[in-house]
Amino acid sequence: MGQGEKGSSNKKEGKEWRDESPAPEDGHKCRVCRFPLLVALLQLLLGVAVTAVAFLMLAISPSLLARETPHWAGIILCLVSILGFILYCITYRPDERSSMGFIVKLLYFVLCTIGLVISVLVMAFAGHHYSQTSSFSCEQGGEACVCKLDQDDPIARTFAYEGVSDCEVITGTLTLYFLLQIVLNLAQALVCAVGVYVMWKQRYQVFFTGLQIGSPSSRRWQKV
Repeated sequence: MGQGEKGSSNKKEGKEWRDESPAPEDGHKCRVCRFPLLVALLQLLLGVAVTAVAFLMLAISPSLLARETPHWAGIILCLVSILGFILYCITYRPDERSSMGFIVKLLYFVLCTIGLVISVLVMAFAGHHYSQTSSFSCEQGGEACVCKLDQDDPIARTFAYEGVSDCEVITGTLTLYFLLQIVLNLAQALVCAVGVYVMWKQRYQVFFTGLQIGSPSSRRWQKV
């Protein structure tokens, strides 16, 4: 076989194993299922729900503290979801050729991590206040409801809730809202954890090394 024929054969083989490389994903295939659209939608819905429940809690009594009405956690998750929608609109490239795409993905990863931490923190606060309000013994005192953990203890800490006309709202409705906050923030934490995991997996697990493994006849590419 001549030199020219060998060169032609090598070029043909090289073209063949380049053709075996992974084809780009079809951007029009199942666009609704693409990351991070679903995660961003869930974050938006849960963020709105957490914020709405927090303002309903605040309407019970203006004496409730900010840690008892975590509207701030819901607002933060709404902002994270907006960034997720922006990330979805940017053409996704695993090799991060676009600096804008890299910055948005990094920011979304960091904010999802912060959202996860905040949701766990809200669950801790809500769980503590749920157990506390479940044990309250309350008495009506004018326009306020005065509650104690132990009515027989003269030095027990007293909780006064202004603007409450019926103490049943504190021991019943407010307790239910704390339980609802635990459930919503648990779901919110799980969604943020999924967002963090998918971002990490796309960045560090799914990419092509560009190295051919085995003999030229196998024409396989290593995926790690």
